[in-house]
Amino acid sequence: MGKVILHSAITVNAAYEAPTPEEWLELDGDSRDASLDQLTIADAMLLGRKTYEGLAAVWPALVNVPGMEAFAARINAMPKYVGSRTLSGPLEWNATLLDGDLTESVTKIKESSSTLWVSGCGEFAQALSERGLIDEYWFGLHPHLWPTGPRFFDGFGPLALELISATPYKSGVVTLRYRTRKS
Repeated sequence: MGKVILHSAITVNAAYEAPTPEEWLELDGDSRDASLDQLTIADAMLLGRKTYEGLAAVWPALVNVPGMEAFAARINAMPKYVGSRTLSGPLEWNATLLDGDLTESVTKIKESSSTLWVSGCGEFAQALSERGLIDEYWFGLHPHLWPTGPRFFDGFGPLALELISATPYKSGVVTLRYRTRKS
């Protein structure tokens, strides 16, 4: 059985969405390379509707942007499974709509995959966590404080996590990897 890894860039105060598009978090060369390496271990992505629509509107256009080519090639080529209560019909961008019960759908995909990558940390990610479907949480912790914006898993918990690793980069970014602590 495969595992589900939730990956998110967050600020020190757990904001995951920039106040404005111009303020998005920047990676230095080392953390950028590490992020690409992390992305390449996944067989497919699990996305909520909002994240799917946001990423699908941006990543196909980044294939020729210097410094983004490798990310865009990987993300665009990956199969994507989308959880939504409002989307219907066939999806574009190499995506399939999850059908039926979320737990059953994701468990079935895990049976035929080694690693599924959850991008985004809104309602869909929280729903996966509530059902115990996320095996590891990987945070790219950025040395920023944002005054506004949604906070990671606000109102969710408790959930005890066990640190797997912490990798600091010269920019001040720290990649923190956790797994759910067994009681």
